[in-house]
Amino acid sequence: MRATRGLVFLAITLAGFVAAVSRAADGPTLPQASQDPQPPSAPLAAPLKEVAPPPSVTIIGAADAHGVLGRDVRSPTDENMGHIVDVIVDRAGSPRAAIIDFGGFLGVGSRKIAVDWNALHFGRIASKSDSITLELTKEQVSAAPEYKEGAPIVVLGASGNLRPLKFDP
Repeated sequence: MRATRGLVFLAITLAGFVAAVSRAADGPTLPQASQDPQPPSAPLAAPLKEVAPPPSVTIIGAADAHGVLGRDVRSPTDENMGHIVDVIVDRAGSPRAAIIDFGGFLGVGSRKIAVDWNALHFGRIASKSDSITLELTKEQVSAAPEYKEGAPIVVLGASGNLRPLKFDP
């Protein structure tokens, strides 16, 4: 008799638990309409979210675009100038400068230099072994100040007529 009562109690408890879980899975229940003539101050259900339109798609052919990070940079006289490690963009997202890891051997003694994006010529960069040409000499890049993140950026340009990039505070 005691075992039967225990089983009945367990069955009732389990049925109540299943009903509670089922209600929680169905979402919140709305309150019943009241006899109060005043309209409710807040809507009973959240408004439906607008469905976002599908994104636009642009297809760029494999021969038309390539990544530049890690690419070797050479001078017009084919001197090794380092490789591109970062790209600096303005607020509109247009590239303004490339950060080149210049000099050193196996990362020892190298410096990062900011060079004007327009001083780079991409020519043929179909494979990772193709390099980018920089319109500067090794001496010009050697004399440039080092790029340091968080400090004002001094951008080295080939033509000497760079536009300053000013941001409003």
